[in-house]
Amino acid sequence: MKKRRIAPYGTWPSVVGVDDLVNGLRELGFPGRDGGRTFWVETDHTDPGAPRLMALADEEREPVVVRSGVRSEVGGYGAAPYTARGGTVYYVDAADQGLHRLDPFGPRNAPVALTEADGEPVRYGAPRLAHDGRLVFAVRERGAGRDAAHEVVAVPADGSGPPRVLAAAHDFHGAPAVHPSERRIAFTAWNHPHMPWDESVLLELRLDGAGAVTSRRVVAAAPGVSVTQPCYAPDGRLYFVDDRSGWWNLRADGADTSPAPMAAEFGRPDWCCGLTTYGFLDDGGIVAAYRARGEDAVAVIGRDGAFRRLPLGRDVVDALATGGGEAVAVAASGRRAAAVVRLPADGAPPVELRSGQPDPPGPEWISEARRFAFESDGQRVLGLYYPPRNPECGGPEGVPPPLLLSCHGGPTVVAVAALTPHVQYWTSRGYAVAEVNYGGSAGHGRAYRERLRGRWGILDAADCVNAARHLVAEGLADPRRLAVRGRSSGGLTALNAAAAGGGFAAVVSYAGVTDPAAIPDRTHRMESRYLDGLIGPWPAEREEYAARSPLRGLGSWTAATLVFHGARDPVVPLEQAERLRDGLRDHGVPVDLVVYPEEGHALRRPDTVRHLVATEAAFLTGALRLAENGTP
Repeated sequence: MKKRRIAPYGTWPSVVGVDDLVNGLRELGFPGRDGGRTFWVETDHTDPGAPRLMALADEEREPVVVRSGVRSEVGGYGAAPYTARGGTVYYVDAADQGLHRLDPFGPRNAPVALTEADGEPVRYGAPRLAHDGRLVFAVRERGAGRDAAHEVVAVPADGSGPPRVLAAAHDFHGAPAVHPSERRIAFTAWNHPHMPWDESVLLELRLDGAGAVTSRRVVAAAPGVSVTQPCYAPDGRLYFVDDRSGWWNLRADGADTSPAPMAAEFGRPDWCCGLTTYGFLDDGGIVAAYRARGEDAVAVIGRDGAFRRLPLGRDVVDALATGGGEAVAVAASGRRAAAVVRLPADGAPPVELRSGQPDPPGPEWISEARRFAFESDGQRVLGLYYPPRNPECGGPEGVPPPLLLSCHGGPTVVAVAALTPHVQYWTSRGYAVAEVNYGGSAGHGRAYRERLRGRWGILDAADCVNAARHLVAEGLADPRRLAVRGRSSGGLTALNAAAAGGGFAAVVSYAGVTDPAAIPDRTHRMESRYLDGLIGPWPAEREEYAARSPLRGLGSWTAATLVFHGARDPVVPLEQAERLRDGLRDHGVPVDLVVYPEEGHALRRPDTVRHLVATEAAFLTGALRLAENGTP
């Protein structure tokens, strides 16, 4: 056995290079089933602007491209872009954002446009086919920016007529669910200033033979309750997920209790319209993904209430759908990258159909997350810790590793323990990486999400500072070599953690927010009132918005700072990054701003990804003085 070489942490040679953060990687999402085929949408990281709808027949080994350029831009964060039935696909074209029909497996496989542009920006999403196949129900967004209108519409499936508006009374509408044998649909809706995970309602419409609304019913509505993911069972009963118990649990229309009452999350934040995490089998049983204590699982819930976990071999589930007596999911684990996985309902072993990282490093290089908990603001806060791992190198005895602490964006999302080269790149070089699910993160119940209400920029930053202090106290991080980083809203968290004097030697911001007051009037409609809940009503609380800016903490700032930003960022304008750079320079703080002229908010072009990671690595080597970390 080869003896490991002792070298300063952060300087170890690694098999994971910057090319491995792009080449061969696929983003997988929106799984679906139709007959004997599994569908999904995938985006190659070498061409992030060209998502493709894929299909794989059960008897085949290689998937086929059904259609390139399939994507919905509804709501700013997109929506489910297709539905399939009987071999016919109804999809949203990425270029025109209209609805189209395609028979990809038949002799006539040319797409047919079902909607026409009428001069204003129009985006469709979350299409669902009526039980008789005559109508396609979908969410439609008209206009741009803060003035966009949100509707539920019915579109003739043969393209023979214009869309009919079925619902437009609320500011926002969720993906429609379609009754299996009647002209009925159900959907969630919500109004400003709420986000869908704050408070939403569930509505059901009855339609006549022509698709006109004949009646409207409120199925579920209560102050401070979020409703999501309506779905009809094969017998026509309506199910949904709500958090009246404090957790997103399954519910049936008219029932007082959940079919699976648990301190677990069966739903997810509705950033993306049409995301699903449960569905029905032909016999009426439910296959559902749920998150408990930070780990995901999948279970079958029988009509008799029997609860049976399915073998998954993974503990992260991004999405799940059912059809043909089986479930299909996008799932991952600490040793397996996200993959499309078919889950037979009879409990047979899962079948991996498509991996998002076909060629990961060997297991000897993979650092798996260790879950940790610590106290912050009198509450228990959770995180993931990835220790350095390299089969060829080790760190000096008695010296803890440098820590790279990541603040997720959102902020209403969650960090999960899925294998990704964006973590392994650092751990294989001798860094410890921590991801903090600060107060406000999803996946841990409503009370955990509500901790951040009115306190964004304060509580999240404090949680991250306390996470670093906890890991230092446990001997898992070098107190002299702490770095914090974040993207978008997580950039504000990271920058405020640095401004708070949390002991960080370096901070890295990816398109980070530095001026919350500049967000409400510039962002898209869905997020235009988001900060009302995170900070306070805008513009009445203008001074409080200014107080949450890291620009207020420049006088006590000591962390070397690196900022990445796209010149075309429509969400966080470049001017915010320039103000931070200029302010830090005026206070004598080392700072570098790297601007990518052709990038927007995502910073996702292949060359950009390669350059910014290499630049960050070089920056941290100097800012953390890694070559000197051989002595305790």
